[in-house]
Amino acid sequence: MLLVRDEVPVRWLTLNRPDKRNALNAELIAALTAALEATPEDDGIRCLALTGAGKVFSAGADLAALRAMMDASEEENLADSRSLARLLSAIQGHPLPVIAALNGHAIAGGAGLSAACDLTIAVREAQLGFPEVRIGFLPAIVLNFLLRTLGHKAARDLCLTGRRVGADQALAMGLINEVCEQAQLQGRVRAIGAEIAQCSPEAVAATKLMFLELEAAGSLEEGLEIAVRLNADARMTDDCREGVTAFLEKRKPRWHPNE
Repeated sequence: MLLVRDEVPVRWLTLNRPDKRNALNAELIAALTAALEATPEDDGIRCLALTGAGKVFSAGADLAALRAMMDASEEENLADSRSLARLLSAIQGHPLPVIAALNGHAIAGGAGLSAACDLTIAVREAQLGFPEVRIGFLPAIVLNFLLRTLGHKAARDLCLTGRRVGADQALAMGLINEVCEQAQLQGRVRAIGAEIAQCSPEAVAATKLMFLELEAAGSLEEGLEIAVRLNADARMTDDCREGVTAFLEKRKPRWHPNE
């Protein structure tokens, strides 16, 4: 269902339902959420990489499971919907950067997983899309994360037409960060992981939190007040002291607790 493999500094989380195009059912959502919400250990892991087994990243919701839920109660449907919201929130709120490594198509909820991640690297053959309206459904939960990735015009284009876009167009739209060949995908993720590993773990986690706080700010003034507090707090951390000292001493920083 979900494969977990550590390749320090990257932890790979692989959706493992290739016969179902890695469609998201209750069990896979629960397994991925549990893996994301597990208490982080000091094991040298500095980022997570989310990918899929086989030729598809994820085809989104398991339509057989969705059809079964049509006969469920409102309470059951609310609980099922909240499980996806919890998963996407766990990705965006995770203290470590989460990279979507799209090994193939990312459709509907699969594209939503990508939108919730901090970075997305896609193979050239990948297509992304939010085709929910084509089956009478709504991209309701994923839209919260898509709007944080794209402007309203681009998001409306994708969600109102339900069309797919290729990797190159997704890159031009800002839906993904980078396009690579299939054979290069894992290497690119490892390279990004190595870059992140050079940074202060404390500062990276705080920067992720900063994005969420500033997005929630109701005004420029509120955002600046949040930024002033974060800026002042950061100056008093052990990692900031070590980073500045290391720079002045022309040496590599020794981040606490890892070197």
